[in-house]
Amino acid sequence: MSVGKRQISHRPSEEHLLSQEPPGIEMTSSVFDRPLEQDASASSAQTLGHEDSASKNQPRVHENYTDNEDSRGLQRLESEGTTLGSEAAPERPIYKVYKRRWFGLIQLVLLNIVVSWDWLTYAPVTNTTATFFNTDPTIINWLSTAFLFAFLFASPFTLYTLHHSGPRLSIITASILILVGNWLRYAAMRIQPASFSLAMVAQIIIGLAQPFVLSAPTRYSDLWFSPRGRVSATAVASLANPFGGALGQLIDPFLVNVPSDIPNLTLYVAIISSVATLPSFFIPAGPPTPVSPSSTHLRPPIMKQISLLSHSVNFWLIFLPFSVYVGFFNSISSLLVQFLTPYNFSETESGIAGALLIVVGLVAAAITSPIIDRSKRYLLLIKVLVPIIALSYLAFIWAPPSYNIVAPYLICSFIGAASFSLLPVALEWLVEVNWPVGPEVGSVICWAGGQALGGIFIVVSDALGEGSNGSPPYNMQKALIFQAVIAISVVPCALTIGWLGGGVQNRRLEIDKGSGDRSGGIEAGGI
Repeated sequence: MSVGKRQISHRPSEEHLLSQEPPGIEMTSSVFDRPLEQDASASSAQTLGHEDSASKNQPRVHENYTDNEDSRGLQRLESEGTTLGSEAAPERPIYKVYKRRWFGLIQLVLLNIVVSWDWLTYAPVTNTTATFFNTDPTIINWLSTAFLFAFLFASPFTLYTLHHSGPRLSIITASILILVGNWLRYAAMRIQPASFSLAMVAQIIIGLAQPFVLSAPTRYSDLWFSPRGRVSATAVASLANPFGGALGQLIDPFLVNVPSDIPNLTLYVAIISSVATLPSFFIPAGPPTPVSPSSTHLRPPIMKQISLLSHSVNFWLIFLPFSVYVGFFNSISSLLVQFLTPYNFSETESGIAGALLIVVGLVAAAITSPIIDRSKRYLLLIKVLVPIIALSYLAFIWAPPSYNIVAPYLICSFIGAASFSLLPVALEWLVEVNWPVGPEVGSVICWAGGQALGGIFIVVSDALGEGSNGSPPYNMQKALIFQAVIAISVVPCALTIGWLGGGVQNRRLEIDKGSGDRSGGIEAGGI
């Protein structure tokens, strides 16, 4: 067999039945964007230049990629010489993406929006909620903290569900938990007197739903989207989660003027959440045919995949900054009111700062994600964004004491832009370099780390807050310093990727190009 050609056996995965694809076909690499086409053309020309005239007359096998279900639309074809003797060429495999993929993606977006809004329902109005329950703001913070810790408990079940049953069952499970939790929480508000304990139980139930939708985007994009759209699909679904938080930060303070408005706020959020969950029961389980060669790959058992990740230095080098920055984002989203109000900023101004943190981030991610989808320069962007995030947390130390609301607005915008751009790129990069580990494994572990640290950071920040004798009273300046120190300490992890962890390869992309090793071995200590 000539250089550049591999014999690849397509086997059915747990999500696809490849009944029409013959095993053991000889095929060439697939092409998804212009730079890859140029590389493939150069490689093909070099290979053909060393073949004799008899080989040049042999039949060739093609792979077909299309964005249309009826196969009449845009098609990207690539071919290399293959020696098939006098036998007729087998039927060429067709990899297609289907329009119905958008239905499931939109549903993931809706669920991530409402589950995040549910999480931060009371954070923007902490003081008013504390008055309603006749308690203090530190106790109200536990509604957010318990929500985050619930993620950890549900993570193993999420991983099992995504691995064995796919995104559909995960989405349905989340929808049921969101429905139950929201209406139980509303019942807690209507009991006389209002039951904080029941509200906490309801909040934990909703928290159990979050990993089923927050960890699903990488698995969903791998199942339904070609390499040209995976980063963007992951970004849209993942970043919908903080967008829900932005809605809560922006809208809730306008709905709550007095403590008696808290039950109505809970009712409105419950109704919106219920409507968003209904389409979940109608999404398809998977595409009729594979969307790329890598989607036909049979992955190792879950424990084997976890073992592969545990021996991957590059995984730990991105896990640490990812978890820390997700944790601080959760912390700052929950505590922003307490960070700013001691310096005479209102709850409404704090809510606007929280909304800017998220909205500016969404805009930035909408710009960077398509660029990375085309360029595949994951690591470059990671190494640029991580120092920006760390410096932004450092600058935030001086924002509240400035007594000028422009400073918190500006720095929150920087934190949001860098953090949101980093999130989908880091998740997709983990899938690429740790292939054949499934996308759900790294995603669940990274999100679990971020949620756990978020809960810990909230507790630590509460403990670092000043009392009534502080200057000004109840300021949380020590918590801001703590944020900055930890954020800066993980910067070297990202900057040393590729040095400490050995060489970095986009393994899944190489499989889709036809040039990778479908056995997917991971060298110990390498990636």
